[in-house]
Amino acid sequence: MGQAFDPQALLSEALMANLATLGDEGPRNAPVWFLWEDGAIWMPASRSNSSVRRLQADPRCAVEITRFDNEAGILLHLGLRGRASVQVMDGARFRRLLSKYLGPEEARWNPWFIRNVAVIDDPDGRMIKLRPQTLFTNNVSYFRSGPQLAWPPED
Repeated sequence: MGQAFDPQALLSEALMANLATLGDEGPRNAPVWFLWEDGAIWMPASRSNSSVRRLQADPRCAVEITRFDNEAGILLHLGLRGRASVQVMDGARFRRLLSKYLGPEEARWNPWFIRNVAVIDDPDGRMIKLRPQTLFTNNVSYFRSGPQLAWPPED
């Protein structure tokens, strides 16, 4: 079995999360960008997003975040579980989320991407908020190094 670690190690990184939801058609999984703020994980969406529709019908969900570096032997897993809510888009929070992935200088963000995909002021924009009821970490960064963990690096 792995070892626990500080979840901030993954929550602060620009990693992909996977949002798992439930619906009449069964479980579904979607890759998402995220922001950890105010004790919750925030994920962008839109009013017509299928994850939003499923969460409005059944708010139970799970979010998984993994950092995997095969060469370095790093495998960190963070799982969050609970009931999500769908919030009206908060432009300032969405900018902070985008800054995490695109960098702090908005002038350098791809204008096409902002106009067509990550529309900050879209009236249909939503944010999925999950304040986890359970959170677990699992560090199994020893698959290359044996019993000595490859992560965290020694100082």
